[in-house]
Amino acid sequence: MDISYNWLKDYINTDKKPHEIAEILTSLGLEVGSIEEVETVKGGLRGLVIGEVLTCEKHPDADKLSVTTVDIGSDEPCPLSVVRPMWRPDKKWLWPL
Repeated sequence: MDISYNWLKDYINTDKKPHEIAEILTSLGLEVGSIEEVETVKGGLRGLVIGEVLTCEKHPDADKLSVTTVDIGSDEPCPLSVVRPMWRPDKKWLWPL
């Protein structure tokens, strides 16, 4: 039977790590066969950052594009050309590095 660590934490008030809980359960006679890390998003969220839109202006040479600058935590804001009309200053988006 598989049991989620997060599910156990709903019922047990503890700050112990999964391997510590596994040792306790095993010492009580409830053998733990293995501990597996499960990712709800395949590959996790590695390589993604939250970017904040700083500016969004109409592209000078295209009707359907906007020129946008996004702060992704680097030294300089990233300039982007986007088609999304909902990109406006103070919005935050998930951004691949």
